Amino acid sequence: MLPVKRFVDFVEQNGLFTPAGKVLAAVSGGMDSVLMVHLLKAAGYNFAIAHCNFMLRGADADADQQFTQQLAQTLGVPFYTTSFDTGQYAAEQKVSIQMAARNLRYQWFEQLRLQYGFDAIALAHHQNDTIETILLNLTRGTGIAGLHGILPQNGYLVRPLLFLNRDEIQTIISTQGLTYVEDASNASTKYARNKLRHKVVPVLKELNPNLEATFENNLRNFREMEQLLNNHVEQLANELLIPHDDNISLSIEKIKHLSPKRLLLFKLLQRFDFIETVIDDLLTALDKHPGRVFESATHRVVVDRQDLIITLKSNTEAGELILHTGDKEGQWNGYRLNILHDDSALIIKDNPLAVSLDAALLVYPLSVRSWQQGDTFYPLGMKTRQKLSDFFIQQKVPLHAKKNIPLLVNGNGDIMWIGGYRPSDKYKVSASTKKVAILELFKL
Repeated sequence: MLPVKRFVDFVEQNGLFTPAGKVLAAVSGGMDSVLMVHLLKAAGYNFAIAHCNFMLRGADADADQQFTQQLAQTLGVPFYTTSFDTGQYAAEQKVSIQMAARNLRYQWFEQLRLQYGFDAIALAHHQNDTIETILLNLTRGTGIAGLHGILPQNGYLVRPLLFLNRDEIQTIISTQGLTYVEDASNASTKYARNKLRHKVVPVLKELNPNLEATFENNLRNFREMEQLLNNHVEQLANELLIPHDDNISLSIEKIKHLSPKRLLLFKLLQRFDFIETVIDDLLTALDKHPGRVFESATHRVVVDRQDLIITLKSNTEAGELILHTGDKEGQWNGYRLNILHDDSALIIKDNPLAVSLDAALLVYPLSVRSWQQGDTFYPLGMKTRQKLSDFFIQQKVPLHAKKNIPLLVNGNGDIMWIGGYRPSDKYKVSASTKKVAILELFKL
């Protein structure tokens, strides 16, 4: 007898789909997916069958396609099928055949779901698939998320056979006399998963004949521990990740009090696409390397004096704004710069975003750029040259902010003004000044 009640109980307990919903069943023609559709039919669910021909096994693949079509006709349900040139796709995308097939089928399933209004896409994974996935993850390296195995539901993807193991499926198929097709590649040990299936798992089952049940209990614990960890990390994120206008700060002192430090810092930064291998280097840099920069695909972390500063990476560098004689305005890195000239020796006071310079000393073209290593200037009121890096330290400018400060540079290479901070003493308005250039910055 088909285990219909266990099947329905599992579907309902995990909220996979309802009798009123529409389910798209992914069917290869193999034993697992054949049992799944017979259970869907016996339980009275509304479903259709989808089959992919990956064009990798010649006539065998075509036979599988014909078998699944006949199965759909026998069950009286809609049937969808497509063929992929998987080998060509793998070569173009530079991925393995397995990864190519995975990408192609999931993309097509999603297209069908959207086109025909399916509520779920049912996949025929069972408990042994979960065991193999966990062993693969452990072999390749994984965090706690890799230990929860295959979830019953992940978005629209559902796995209603996870209450069964492979031996149970084989017994049901045999006693019910259900026909299916066997993919010869399943017996090959050239694939990592098959190698685990045929060589490793049997040994583990010798040690523990109830391996599937033991793993299922462990999985439940792993999932609950993962949820506990995620809840704690969300609480920490709300407390420690402090948002500002253009960045997020994370106190270095508070990082030092995290326990376990490495795991929690990784989980906090994982949302910014940082990978685990970066964390050891970052922790080493906290006390020794202020100014050190770490990058993910989307974000940048700067080790400042008291905080980690997290910023979104810009797709383009700020670049350089060139100003020619007669130019009245320009834009640079989120600023608008207005320029005007006056015949009076006007001195701008109390506005750090405006400056008046001796126009006779300007050498065109002028430029606006960001700080570069080795930059120096003569701060107003001083007759000696100072490194901008030292000036920024005195002004307590955060390390991550240095590159965002506009520098007005004369045509001879001299820095005439650090926008928002200080003009150069060499270009100040004096008693002998006859004409001034007035420059004002506006934050866009």
